[in-house]
Amino acid sequence: MDQQFATARYAFATRTALPLAAVFDGGRLTSDGGLPWLARADTALGLCAALAAQVPEWRRAHIRYSRESLVRQRVLQIACGYADQNDATTLRHDPLLKLICGQAPESGPPLAGQSTFSRLENRADRHACLAVAHALLEVYLRAREQDGMPTHILLDLDGTDDPTHGHQEGTAYHGYYEQYMYFPLLVYDGETDQLITALLRPGTVHGSRGLIPVLRVLVRAIRARWPGVAVEIRADSGCGTPKLYRFCERHHLTYTLGLGTNRRLAALAAPLAAQAQAQRAASGAATVRLVGETTYQAESWPQPRRVVYKAEALAKGPNVRFVVTTRADAPEALYDFYVDRGEPELWIKDLKNACFADRLSDHRFWANQFRLLLHAAAYWLLDTLRRWLLARGLPRLQLDTLRLQVIKIGGRVHEGTRRVRLHLASSHPGQALWALLRLPLPPAAAP
Repeated sequence: MDQQFATARYAFATRTALPLAAVFDGGRLTSDGGLPWLARADTALGLCAALAAQVPEWRRAHIRYSRESLVRQRVLQIACGYADQNDATTLRHDPLLKLICGQAPESGPPLAGQSTFSRLENRADRHACLAVAHALLEVYLRAREQDGMPTHILLDLDGTDDPTHGHQEGTAYHGYYEQYMYFPLLVYDGETDQLITALLRPGTVHGSRGLIPVLRVLVRAIRARWPGVAVEIRADSGCGTPKLYRFCERHHLTYTLGLGTNRRLAALAAPLAAQAQAQRAASGAATVRLVGETTYQAESWPQPRRVVYKAEALAKGPNVRFVVTTRADAPEALYDFYVDRGEPELWIKDLKNACFADRLSDHRFWANQFRLLLHAAAYWLLDTLRRWLLARGLPRLQLDTLRLQVIKIGGRVHEGTRRVRLHLASSHPGQALWALLRLPLPPAAAP
């Protein structure tokens, strides 16, 4: 442990007659007493082992840490809230993290440090990232069928901004977001909210960039695993292009995609927009929303397609949106289905806020792609704990809330000759959630 921290003393006044002195000399303490639950989720998923098996060995001699140990340590650190490589400088001595990663908490050697993780991430190339992404897809396929073979899969596609700092490969200024950034593509299961894959893209590419190659892989894997399953695509207008329409139609994929407006579409929706404005004026309602449909063919389309449109009258003016679809739902139900894609925005928020997926600070592009997949793995661990709690009747938690209540518990680790004992903070309010996690899972939710 760094002596600079171990010997520094801090003095504080209190509201009692006793002043407070603080020193970082507690010894075998951990601030992440919930690590065993993350380890249990990792074992149930086979996650870190699967990802590590795809990481090429770059060392020729003096191999101190296995690739699986390195991936597990890095993913667990992210899941516990430590996003940066240099957090390992002190965390490598955490007794509980050492135990979870295969070392005795006190007598075992320290875990890997920042320089090792830097080498790990920077050795990843395009082929390694592709292999790791395939391993993550396999984890999804296994987890998705635990409740039985699905008959329908909804793929929610979305891009998100990922700010960059410095001269990172692939960074570019994006005018809409007004920042230098990457532009990752994320794919979720729209029915279960499971993260399927994450593709890093340069900062100024079109929202549809890389989408069809990713879909080819996903659809092929899904149909090979579950023959006859119906696959459906949902995305906003940034992803929707005629090329994607044709791909979906050629491969018999149902789709519901946002459609950018133009003069012809605006003219088609104008009567409904006027009707919504008149109803709002007559009723005094704050908002009136009407939904209609039409058959529309753009000049570049080989055939007409169904377009559903919303005309909304608001105090600030009309709001008209268009969706192109192959679904047969009634217009209002169809548009409500499309609006439900707002749920993935909450899942993306979890990935970025709780799992720090927007902290890609390596210089090399492929190192950052590999790092994005590690953050996705951390999401899987936390989300698995959330699913276990949901299965036991607890309302859905944000992942940062779950981490605070289940993982961030101070404790003392005692290494004996026959067992290791973890003494947790007696006053921590997360005890009720631990008691829930201890209960047997309902059969459908068991890993």
